[in-house]
Amino acid sequence: MGRPKAFDRDLAVRTVMEEMWTKGYEACSVKAISETLGITRSSFYNTFGSREDLFIEVVDVYLQESPDMRLSEITAESHVLYEISRFFQVVCKTRAADTDGRGCLAVNSISELVGKDNTIGPLIEDAIQDRIERFERLLQWAVDNGEISSEDIHAKALALQNLLLGINVIAKVVRDEQSLWASTKQTLVGLDLYRSEA
Repeated sequence: MGRPKAFDRDLAVRTVMEEMWTKGYEACSVKAISETLGITRSSFYNTFGSREDLFIEVVDVYLQESPDMRLSEITAESHVLYEISRFFQVVCKTRAADTDGRGCLAVNSISELVGKDNTIGPLIEDAIQDRIERFERLLQWAVDNGEISSEDIHAKALALQNLLLGINVIAKVVRDEQSLWASTKQTLVGLDLYRSEA
């Protein structure tokens, strides 16, 4: 009899990521995940600890590969507003290319878990707050570079995060890249944050 095939943990996490992204966290019970991975429940707990622990790992993997990472590449020396504008174009392109209309795993989790799950909900809240602070930091660099005035930086950071959340939700219905970008650009122009050239 041949040896059993080795369990590929990284592949398993990605498989679960796809399941949770498509179906949501609550629909992915330990039983359902174990069946999808072809393992026993005891193997699930031995490998991942808990469903909550696995979800945290899934979100971490997801965020490392999401369009969000482009924002982490912007530096204080960058043409910040141009880079932010390009980032939003990439988001529109990425979401339009998702023919299943799944949106963003992290954004989907806000409605499903924040205020409802005492373990995962606060982690999602913290992740979104971190992203608001990142936008605020980027806009402060834009101020320092003379790209914009210092007026309402916090409000504009909130507006950018709100725009990002909105794109990820509306893209479940509107999957045309040009339409997504036209509405997004309109918002950026209204905030005086759109730049087409570096």
